[in-house]
Amino acid sequence: MQFNEVKFQDPATKTYLGSPSIIRLDHGDLLATHDYFGPGCPLNHEGEEHLTSVYRSSDDGKSWVNVTHIANAFWSNLFKHRGALYLLGSSQQYGSIVIRRSEDNGNTWTHPKDAKTGLLFQGGFFHDPPNYHCAPVPMLKKGSRIYRAFEDNDPCQWGKGFQSLVISAPLEADLLDASSWTMSNKLPYDRSRTPREWGALKNPGWLEGNVVEAPGGEIWNILRFHSDPLVDKAAVVKVTDDGKCITFDPATGFIEFPGGMTKFTIRQDPQTRLYVTLSNNNTDPGRPSQRNVLSLHVSEDLTHWRHRKTLLEDDSVLSHEDSMRYTGFQYVDWQFDGDDIIYLVRTAYGGAHNFHDANRITFHKLEGFRKLI
Repeated sequence: MQFNEVKFQDPATKTYLGSPSIIRLDHGDLLATHDYFGPGCPLNHEGEEHLTSVYRSSDDGKSWVNVTHIANAFWSNLFKHRGALYLLGSSQQYGSIVIRRSEDNGNTWTHPKDAKTGLLFQGGFFHDPPNYHCAPVPMLKKGSRIYRAFEDNDPCQWGKGFQSLVISAPLEADLLDASSWTMSNKLPYDRSRTPREWGALKNPGWLEGNVVEAPGGEIWNILRFHSDPLVDKAAVVKVTDDGKCITFDPATGFIEFPGGMTKFTIRQDPQTRLYVTLSNNNTDPGRPSQRNVLSLHVSEDLTHWRHRKTLLEDDSVLSHEDSMRYTGFQYVDWQFDGDDIIYLVRTAYGGAHNFHDANRITFHKLEGFRKLI
């Protein structure tokens, strides 16, 4: 398989690559970010994963150069707003919510040292609450506000500890000023609300939500749902326009979603008004954690999704079982780019420790995507 490789990391380092995010700058260059995790990766003073690297391509993704590194930036997404570039995420694994701004196309970034410079919501020490969590998920600009999903992992236990929340701010506000931002209530997942017909689930919980405007104008946060041993489920949390209140109705809040067991990103095409996602649809129900297939899916209403094209699948000599164990095309961040879609992938392929512990960040382009949807 041929890759436009942004970064390769030798698995022998026990350092793995995560949280890809991508954006096209106004002057045409591409900018990409990712972070590092694993037992060999750089740690900060609290012993936590925290480092992000920034890359630029001036030839439409064919080649990449490292621009800089950013300490205490993790699980972060790139976005543009009012002529500036921003990076929003957590300060470390289960850290504070922080935002940075760049006025020079990603060469230099502000530092969130306090509530006036990007430290939006203070996290606790190490795994003391609040333990803010997220992924490179999309921003929603609707009306006069901008929104983004996070979670608080309290208690700090993967799966059952995740409490959904949304932060938002006025579009005209200073996004580095913590007083500009509102945090909603925090909504834990109530396991008693799991549909009985699903049977017993292993560690059910929600995380890595996508804030999106629904066809009727409502704001929804569509969350990855850990439904093992079931596959392809997601949860819908409703958000008020002021961003202060989120609610979940189990009678209507679960949807069939291709790739709902892993992180996904949903955006609405401004031309067709269709909703688009690139996600890890499951092709082997016996492997709920499968990530070795990546596909394009579309929806008219956010609740019914159609497979349109398989984009990446393992072409190696691995057996079916070993491909499930060692290959992953996951945590995709993507953008509409004219008639195309550009996307960045956390890729485990060709010698990765396992499907989760990615050894590559790779760039891809889907040309003429509207012909497929």
